[in-house]
Amino acid sequence: MRTHPHARTRRPWPLTFLFLAALAGICLTLVRPVPASAAADSFVTRCGIRFCLDGEEYYFAGANAYDLFTFGSGSGDTETEYMDKARIDAHFARMRDDGVDVVRLWMFSHEDWHGFEKAEGVYNEQQFTQFDYIIESARTHGLRLMPVFENYWEAYGGIDTRLRWEGLSGGQPARAAFFDKKRCPGCFTSYKNYVSYALNRTNHYSGVKYKDDPTIFAWDLMNEPRYEAQSPEEDVEGTTLRAWVDEMGAFIKKIDPNHLLGAGIEGHGTQYGFGGDEGNPFVHLQQSPYLDFTSAHPYPTEHWADLTLEETKQLIRAWISDSHEKVGKPFFMGEFNVHNVDRAAWWSEIYDDFEAAGGDGSAFWWYQDREIDGKFGVSQGDPELTVFRDHSAHMATKSGRTPPATRSPTPAAAAPCEVTYQLSDWGPTFNADVTIHNTGTTAVDRWELSFRFPGDQAVTQIWNATRMQDGRSVTVTHPTGYNTSIAPRSSVNFGFSGTSQTGTNGAPAAFALNGTACTSA
Repeated sequence: MRTHPHARTRRPWPLTFLFLAALAGICLTLVRPVPASAAADSFVTRCGIRFCLDGEEYYFAGANAYDLFTFGSGSGDTETEYMDKARIDAHFARMRDDGVDVVRLWMFSHEDWHGFEKAEGVYNEQQFTQFDYIIESARTHGLRLMPVFENYWEAYGGIDTRLRWEGLSGGQPARAAFFDKKRCPGCFTSYKNYVSYALNRTNHYSGVKYKDDPTIFAWDLMNEPRYEAQSPEEDVEGTTLRAWVDEMGAFIKKIDPNHLLGAGIEGHGTQYGFGGDEGNPFVHLQQSPYLDFTSAHPYPTEHWADLTLEETKQLIRAWISDSHEKVGKPFFMGEFNVHNVDRAAWWSEIYDDFEAAGGDGSAFWWYQDREIDGKFGVSQGDPELTVFRDHSAHMATKSGRTPPATRSPTPAAAAPCEVTYQLSDWGPTFNADVTIHNTGTTAVDRWELSFRFPGDQAVTQIWNATRMQDGRSVTVTHPTGYNTSIAPRSSVNFGFSGTSQTGTNGAPAAFALNGTACTSA
């Protein structure tokens, strides 16, 4: 999926709170029916066309949460400001309680804000320290991770930045030069240097090198690589990209023989009736001896795909069949989602058919910790997560593990905030008066309130705050220069006017203040 940077927030917490939250997270992990050692001590391996764990077949239900690396201000003190440990812990707890086994996420960025490698060969210690904590938090919550090394797309810099370091242009399709050693030998070097640094890094919380940590389920070479529009032969045969995969795969496996490795491709191809030929053929590319599983990213309701539900199920079955019978490896549906349809109904049928066809693992796009993405974002409490929990239980049962429905959830804590939303509805227009009450004992600095409209409302004017709207998802942020902080037991107020379709208005069902759910008054 192509992703773009979004709202950047800061939520500092007292050190005492962070210590207690971390301690509570560890204690909760220890009482889960799934033994902590199973998540902490055993590498997931491949046995033929299946994933295996401790000698048994392993099937999993996962999610993408690509933006975990951005949780925090991205500046200031590393432990208390640069990263937001409480927000990281809370999101892993949500995903665990909803049955997520594996989380696919970004471990790349060349931006100044939360950048891993802002300049060629200059690795940001603060950002890698944050990723250290992400790994540690995943471990204590009993989850595994699939970090992605780099991005084909432009979000967070991607390979366009590496090309620029070598004096070459990026963009589509010029960025294909990244995979051609004759055109960009320096691209090969900079990618290998970054990967080597990451694999050999010692996590300063656990003392374990990344390459030795079983919390890592697998590595993805890149998010959705292509070698597109270079020649008709390359589009179909994928010779150049396969050579890149082989070289990078061999390099990684020499450093890290413990972990599984995937290519991260979308699975497009005219033979599948899904997208075009893009120099990354599903079978030939993933027959590389250095890859341990295949991947694909179905988005059937996108305008360029336009697949029915039945056609989507046939497509996924074709991938699973080719993965098992032609490539001889497990199949991972590394991203997928739908929009403008009944999502829960589609998920139910897709997951049922995926399980029946012998799919090995999946990860929907994407589990957000606040209302950011009105198109594909999935939030705690959304109806499709009920479907997902059932799928997770089925995959766990197939693996001989305790289904997530029987796991001990995180005990509910009192919400630290309460929101009063007063609506004045006049059909095609409306006003809303909103008050945020900080019911906690800690000030909320640089507050940000997220919610989702129940219908097709659009904010036209706002006062005492600023706003960002993406579809039905709205993020309201403190005004510039005043009311930036909400003191304990205090409130702030803002209002807005907007347009709507008559009969579709109503109060949002849920609110989150700096990523933490609030109650509604």
